[in-house]
Amino acid sequence: MVLEIFFAAGCFWGVEKNFEQIEGVVDVVSGYSGGNYDNPTYSDILENRNLKGGGFLEILRNIANSGDETEVDDLLVNHTETVKVVYDPDIVSTEYLIKNFWQIHNPTQIDGQGNDIGNNYRSAIYWTTPQQQAIALQTREEFQKLLNENGYGNITTEIMELDRFWPAENYHQDYLAKNPNGYCPDHSTGLVFVDRETKTAYHDTIAPLGGKEIVVVEPEIEGTCLFCLKFEREVTSKYSGSITLRTAPASALQGFSLKTETWATPTIFFIEDGKEVWANQGFMDVKEFYKALGEFKLGTSSESYDVAFNDGTDRRYCRQYEIFNNTPDGVFVDKLSGRPLFDTDYRFNSKSGWLSFTRSVANEVYEKIDYSFGMVRTEIRSVSSDIHLGHVFNDGPGGLPRYCINATVLEFLPRTKI
Repeated sequence: MVLEIFFAAGCFWGVEKNFEQIEGVVDVVSGYSGGNYDNPTYSDILENRNLKGGGFLEILRNIANSGDETEVDDLLVNHTETVKVVYDPDIVSTEYLIKNFWQIHNPTQIDGQGNDIGNNYRSAIYWTTPQQQAIALQTREEFQKLLNENGYGNITTEIMELDRFWPAENYHQDYLAKNPNGYCPDHSTGLVFVDRETKTAYHDTIAPLGGKEIVVVEPEIEGTCLFCLKFEREVTSKYSGSITLRTAPASALQGFSLKTETWATPTIFFIEDGKEVWANQGFMDVKEFYKALGEFKLGTSSESYDVAFNDGTDRRYCRQYEIFNNTPDGVFVDKLSGRPLFDTDYRFNSKSGWLSFTRSVANEVYEKIDYSFGMVRTEIRSVSSDIHLGHVFNDGPGGLPRYCINATVLEFLPRTKI
């Protein structure tokens, strides 16, 4: 047997994505509920979002406070952006889902979440069973105490029996999955609601390190943003660069001077001496991230940037070549990602004026045919950052390949520090 419960916690795109990740949830559908007019459309709820007292509970409060005997049926009540959650109670409990609802947004905010302002973004639980109602009311009281202990006001969430639910237009369904270069809005208070004994989970604060660093803002509740998980899987988990990269919820940031708002997750900050230099709200793929990092670390007018992103070439016997041609044992790494590319065990002096190796580190570079300058050559690029490294030729010692590599896109790590 499956059950249905309906939640409204701001824009339904992120709420839908949140509940879809939970084991035991069978289906999640975005739609509209809580209003008193039929067949609402997205245009309708946006048009009605600024009506004063656009929510049912607020209308009742206004009538009670004013003594106005106008019939409720004569007043327009706007719908909320609601998600229908279909779940198997043998796998995931109603209590878990409702507690998750309280955690993912700020239920004390009236008619809005974060920058999304309007009565269509108000907080609501629409129950379909008496048990769901009882759990919603009980957990509201528990979460209210937790909110009060941490300086928040009163919960404004509507808790009502579901009347009608209208599925939203097709383009709203699985919206964030269809738009992968996006973000997950994080409007949570940061309070973790697990049980009555667990009050909150305080995150360690992070302060500026000085110099250049990267800070990725993630949601207060770990694992609730698929874009963050995707960015971690594709970028940060493979990043070993010399510029420190840290992840933290917005509430943990202390002492930073930031211009970009932090309600979208992930938000990637490039910071120097505690001040934002550049930021991106939302997911960045590998190429986008390393292009931005290249500008931040190398500067667009540098020789290394020209090599990495414009397929340039170092000058023969350049200064970096002279340094790297006579290092102790160790590994040459990608200047941006920090991933190992070439080992001194396979370095040799080709007398060409460029670093030369007979092999690369396995699975860290890839080959691409290069037709530039009227020639046919085999280009070598970094798997991790996709920057240009050089070319490979078939004229190495003993019939081995010669990897002809630009020194300005590498950094060196002595064997003793690997």
